[in-house]
Amino acid sequence: MSIQVFGLPVSRGVAIGRAVLVASSRVDVPHVFVDPDDLEAEVARLHAARDHVSTEFDNLKRDLPADAPAELAALLDVHQMLLQDEALIGAAGEWVRTRHYNAEWALSAQLEVLARQFDEMEDAYIRERKADLEQVVERLLRQLAQADASRVPDAQRHPRDFGGEEPLVLVASDIAPADMLSFKRSVFTGFVTDVGGKTSHTAIVARSMDIPAVVGARQASSLIRQDDYIIVDGDAGLVIVDPSPIVLEEYRFRQRQSELERGRLARLRHTPAVTLDGERVELLANIEMPDDGQAALEAGAVGVGLFRSEFLFMNRGGKLPDEEEQYEAYRRAVEVMKGMPVTIRTVDIGADKPLDGLSTSELRHESVLNPALGLRAIRWSLSEPSMFRKQLRALFRAAHHGPVKVLIPMLASQREIRQTLDNIAHVQRQLTDAGKPYGQVELGAMIEVPAAALTLPIFLQHFDFISIGTNDLIQYTLAIDRADEAVAHLYDPWHPAVLSLIRSCIEQARAAGKGVSVCGEMAGDPAFTELLLAMGLRSFSMHPTQVASVKQRVLRADTRRLLPLANVVMQAADPEQACADWLLSGGAPPASVAGPVVVNG
Repeated sequence: MSIQVFGLPVSRGVAIGRAVLVASSRVDVPHVFVDPDDLEAEVARLHAARDHVSTEFDNLKRDLPADAPAELAALLDVHQMLLQDEALIGAAGEWVRTRHYNAEWALSAQLEVLARQFDEMEDAYIRERKADLEQVVERLLRQLAQADASRVPDAQRHPRDFGGEEPLVLVASDIAPADMLSFKRSVFTGFVTDVGGKTSHTAIVARSMDIPAVVGARQASSLIRQDDYIIVDGDAGLVIVDPSPIVLEEYRFRQRQSELERGRLARLRHTPAVTLDGERVELLANIEMPDDGQAALEAGAVGVGLFRSEFLFMNRGGKLPDEEEQYEAYRRAVEVMKGMPVTIRTVDIGADKPLDGLSTSELRHESVLNPALGLRAIRWSLSEPSMFRKQLRALFRAAHHGPVKVLIPMLASQREIRQTLDNIAHVQRQLTDAGKPYGQVELGAMIEVPAAALTLPIFLQHFDFISIGTNDLIQYTLAIDRADEAVAHLYDPWHPAVLSLIRSCIEQARAAGKGVSVCGEMAGDPAFTELLLAMGLRSFSMHPTQVASVKQRVLRADTRRLLPLANVVMQAADPEQACADWLLSGGAPPASVAGPVVVNG
């Protein structure tokens, strides 16, 4: 019998495949695909960990005092029995060999399978043994983390998915940004998570991969089992477990239609983004790693509008990249783009993107009840001037190889602006004194805090351009944690306050002759394309997979006829519906627009 699980639709399309569960654990578990040549070595890690823990149990039992309760020895016997059961280590070894999971992931996957079997036992005593199993697996995971850590595959090695012919769908309570970075280059066909909102990191990466995703599905990871056959409906926010043949065929038909539509949009790749009335629109790409620039070029982007440099700092066990490593990464990104501009945001760590392995003294955001309001982005950079200056030096040196723009995140005050500019001047003097070649950069401020939007003239005095980060601007304007599914329904990019701030920033920047772009999720959502054009925006930055659908809307737009749209939407009780109605009718009067306008095209 099929089960339906509802969540938030965050990345469109349909995914059909076998469920791969990433189980929650009290021990942090790396999820990495193992190279074929390393499989047996990875299974050997499992067996070595089992042997070590078995010896620990033997020693504990041997050292029990003579007056110890008999139950303690019996408990150790139970743990030893579970440890030696082939249903644990043997089956985990099969996950390694067949799915190429690393040892830690394989143990977590098998724990999930066995825990469900325990839950279904009628005997209460046997059901309670699940806690013993969890303790054994936790001990194994800790041993794997301590011993032979160098054998764990490096997550930065462009991991692949070895699921074979059958497509796989990732299901988890939540997916950490570090894991998402690891999974990004695998071939999962969809994502499902219990938690998250429409602009949570999982949702953003799923859209960047152009694969269907449903987040905030609450109990999905509890209801779905390893290897269940599931459908992910990224349009409706629906997950169907064990679908009937009729439902399965219907969704396969929708998959084929979606592929045809993607093919049609791909033909626009080399078409310049120019509106019907001749307005040229700049469509840029958001990327996470230097080599992502190739996808931007293939999508037809004319540059990189946002390189999220913090991903260079992740999956490193807390060891930060030095100046040379960063310089090489930024230089590679510049060279991949072949003379097109590359906008690199300084590190934006904090909130939903913590660094692994750093102590609270190194990154104090962990002590903040709400990390989104804590020591993150430029606040952290300014509190760590040595780290910040290393990154700035690397950025200026990379600018020697091509056009680079530097974007500063989360600025909110003139004091922060002054500190940032002082650090930049200091770095330029250092490079000059050291005789190292460097280039000039355009300097931009990311407008994502209402305080910055409301005092924009101050920012325009000091910066060459601004980039509106709508994800955080909405979060901070509406006091909504965008990663919290409990309030995700309140996260509203159509809120009049949000639209008013965006429109004001665009108009002020244009009046001052300064560049302005939108690099948040609104830029890549075709539902907002005409409205942003009506507000005067001519530079959009989005994930490469979204460029074609936004370009289609741009090519069909006439900015002169769109002019009234901004006022109509701003004055409406329901801005989203007012925008859709206006576009469907062609504005006022309805006959003023010749030719069709496709909504949700």
